[in-house]
Amino acid sequence: MRTNYEVVVIGGGIIGCSIAYYLAEAQMDVAVFDGGQIGNKTTKAAAGMLGAHSESDGDFSLFFPFARSSQAEYIRLKDELYELSGMDIGYRTGGILKLAFSERDKSNLDPLVKQPTVDWLDYETVKKMQPEISDTVIGAAYIADDVNVIPTSTCLAFAKSAQMLGASIFENCPVYDIKKNGNEYTVKTDNGEVRAKHIVLATGVYSNSLFQNLGISEKLKPVKGESIIVHHDKPFLEHTLFYEKSYIVPRNNGKVVIGATMIEDDWSDSISLQSVEVLLKHAKTMLPSSINWKIDSFTSGLRPTTFDGHPFIGRHPEDEQIFIACGHFRNGILLAPATGKMIRNLILKQEVNKEWIDAFRINRQEKVMI
Repeated sequence: MRTNYEVVVIGGGIIGCSIAYYLAEAQMDVAVFDGGQIGNKTTKAAAGMLGAHSESDGDFSLFFPFARSSQAEYIRLKDELYELSGMDIGYRTGGILKLAFSERDKSNLDPLVKQPTVDWLDYETVKKMQPEISDTVIGAAYIADDVNVIPTSTCLAFAKSAQMLGASIFENCPVYDIKKNGNEYTVKTDNGEVRAKHIVLATGVYSNSLFQNLGISEKLKPVKGESIIVHHDKPFLEHTLFYEKSYIVPRNNGKVVIGATMIEDDWSDSISLQSVEVLLKHAKTMLPSSINWKIDSFTSGLRPTTFDGHPFIGRHPEDEQIFIACGHFRNGILLAPATGKMIRNLILKQEVNKEWIDAFRINRQEKVMI
């Protein structure tokens, strides 16, 4: 293992691998260190929805344009990453049907439907698009642009593409300590020490110990998400179905994801029978025929959340050579490209939207909401 790099990225989930890709693309000498295998923690458990609209919760101010820019970046990335890595990220069109079962549900969707790329569809139209939909649905907001990818494939494509561009990837190599020595940092890993000019923390919910190491008082909390992976004998779902934070997501690999629970402050990766029961109930509410699906597997991951639910992306408050990219909660897959580009531009001192810098800085005030 070499001992000197321009940038060390700590964390090999989709955020860390995206950052490594954009840095390597900019011809920077970058290394990624992960305590386990690339993309094998929270990334692996994600559904992969690129829900810029559906995840904005009616707030289309700052978060939405950031998410939208990241969503649009995937249109280019799906081909670029394939060309470099030979890996298909499973980019699937079809969009999301955000369902309404009552007039109140419909009213709650009004801010979303006012967006120029979103359409309100009545029951008859929804039924034509998805014949097996529940008869109690009164309509849906159709978001054609909210597509999906396969998270693990996308993360590995970022990592392999970064390697093809010169990045180094170190798996099963946890980082224990970071110390500043003059104008560079010494990073203590399981395989020895390395030095770097810049450090990027992309360790998700496991960031707290390194935060403390670097004098950062903020903490991340886990929100466990459990999902069921199913398969079906024939294609039967063309669009993602979404209702009250629950979803059914068809993937290009022939599998379907039913998700997801939201259990706060649970650090375990176990999956309870109660959670399975809840997920199946939600799936049956949207698509009654789901009761006949065959279970392939279960998955769970710890979503990293901040005090206001939005990520920390930017510089250390007191050290311009340390960067934070953590706390993406439900939106790690969606926001990976925009996060990677933002960190790259900050390191290279290129232009970054000042509103995004202020909104995502780690020392923002609790009253600052986006």
